[in-house]
Amino acid sequence: MRVIFAGTPDFARVALERLHAAHFDIALVLTQPDRPAGRGMKLQPSPVKLFAQAHAIPVAQPRGLRLGGKYAADAAAAQAAIAAAQADVMVVAAYGLILPKWVLDAPPLGCLNIHASLLPRWRGAAPIHRAIEAGDAESGVTIMQMDEGLDTGDMLLSERVAIAAGETTGTLHDKLAALGGRLAVEALELAACGGLAPVRQPAEGVTYAHKVDKAEARIDWSQAADAIERRIRAFDPFPGATTSLGGEVLKLWRAQAVMRGRGSAAPGTIVAVDGNGIGVACGEGRLEISELQRAGGKRLGHADFLRGFPLEAGMRFEAAA
Repeated sequence: MRVIFAGTPDFARVALERLHAAHFDIALVLTQPDRPAGRGMKLQPSPVKLFAQAHAIPVAQPRGLRLGGKYAADAAAAQAAIAAAQADVMVVAAYGLILPKWVLDAPPLGCLNIHASLLPRWRGAAPIHRAIEAGDAESGVTIMQMDEGLDTGDMLLSERVAIAAGETTGTLHDKLAALGGRLAVEALELAACGGLAPVRQPAEGVTYAHKVDKAEARIDWSQAADAIERRIRAFDPFPGATTSLGGEVLKLWRAQAVMRGRGSAAPGTIVAVDGNGIGVACGEGRLEISELQRAGGKRLGHADFLRGFPLEAGMRFEAAA
């Protein structure tokens, strides 16, 4: 079976690696154009491109795929590359470009998407973040036959994963990336013998995982402690939950909600600094912060952090600007 793979970040690289290891013929890789990154803002290739180059797989990086759009020349070049690949199927994972109908219809078996949720829950761009933020007990991966809607296609395979206590977007991402790679291999093996059974998504239970905005990372201390804790875990490793003290922005990386004993202190007020962490009053309950970071500094446990940034009861955190 000849395969075109479309993906960009590390989540997609894991799937491409698994497909390559399973000896599928990867005829072409589509990935986003190189982007500036790091302190020097030098152009950096995507993880998917790096893997493809290391294994001599042809790569195309169109800025758009709409034949009559702003990047029509890129789209036309991609169309020619896709046609030349003569692939049976396209596998898509976190590619970052909308696939128009001509792409969806190009391979005989269409385009299969590796989606990091149990559809129809958390359609959209940030399913891992939103599952943790919402306090979901489980997540998973769905292999979906892509159509022109937003993650609305028929489901082909799915598998559930429990969301552990203390799970972050980073740790859940790694679990789902590994699962997605395994299910992608299984889906193509079934497709090769006509064994995939499409199932329509139910109309009930649809939710949307909107893209994470950095502004969402500002902690609102008037919220309940358990909601703030989930947001801290949901925004680890990106963009990082933020608060400020004395005009300095801090990132909070690890905390534990205690849903009793807040007292009468105003939300955001430090109520205790001890071996358990930095206790902060919330709208309901309190938050015991155990890992923090100053701008330009390293992530530190609260004991090490306090050596360079003394905190005491009565100080008050504010929403970061």
